[in-house]
Amino acid sequence: MSSSNAVSDRLLIKIGGLLRKAESTDNEHESEAFLAAAQRLATRSSIDLAVARAHTRDRERPPALIQRMVPIGEPGRKGLRTYVQLFVAIAAANDVRCDVARSSTQVYAYGFAADIAVCEALYSSLLVQMVRASDRYIKSGDHRSATMEKVVTERRAGRRVRRVVRVPVAGVTARLNFQLAFAERIGIRLAEAKSAVERAATTRDTAAAEPFSPRRAADTALALRGKEVELADFYSRTSEARGTWHGPRSSTGYAPAARQAGDRAGQVARLGPARELDGARGQLPE
Repeated sequence: MSSSNAVSDRLLIKIGGLLRKAESTDNEHESEAFLAAAQRLATRSSIDLAVARAHTRDRERPPALIQRMVPIGEPGRKGLRTYVQLFVAIAAANDVRCDVARSSTQVYAYGFAADIAVCEALYSSLLVQMVRASDRYIKSGDHRSATMEKVVTERRAGRRVRRVVRVPVAGVTARLNFQLAFAERIGIRLAEAKSAVERAATTRDTAAAEPFSPRRAADTALALRGKEVELADFYSRTSEARGTWHGPRSSTGYAPAARQAGDRAGQVARLGPARELDGARGQLPE
């Protein structure tokens, strides 16, 4: 086993420990702390590996960047775009670039193997939580009392006139809006945790546990920039994607109440073992 694989395995074992701890608590604040802790651990490991690669680049062959296909769901399934949104949000916080299949059935991840493995571990846990949280929201019936704006076209005096009306929120619309907001909030939380770790590693922080070393900070900043450039170059040489994925563009409309509920669920989501993952990837019910 290579040293890179060994580091990746140790990292995933540590993250797995956080998952089990998170699963054992019902305290929302503790759950949020576990999510941030997992992302900080992933970022610190990524920084350490980036610095190590920079120091050994001239002496030995560094770990190679890879492309890996990540399955999302079967063709024709509803809601796959929200699943993709969740994976892409996680990837953005872990130095992984993504291409998305037109059918949203799979994502092509570009990055170092350890970073992609972290993304898959986080996604497996958070996908189950997102689906279950949206199930609870729909079963509660709260969406039935909500309304949303819809643009309708009418013919008046031989002319087509568009106007905005308020309509009830369908179950599938509420579910999609809930999951989109959940994924967006997860992305924000992970990005904040990553930013905090990188800032502490590259700037003087009086609250840091370790004494500040200007040389080490400079080396870290240089390594992170080198990793960013290397990944961008690899992606541009390897990707065959045409255009850029801009996220789900649902024709079902914007449901404010469902978005707010999804955002709240994303704020308190915790990392837990990805049990029953296959069931979570099933068709999106009405």
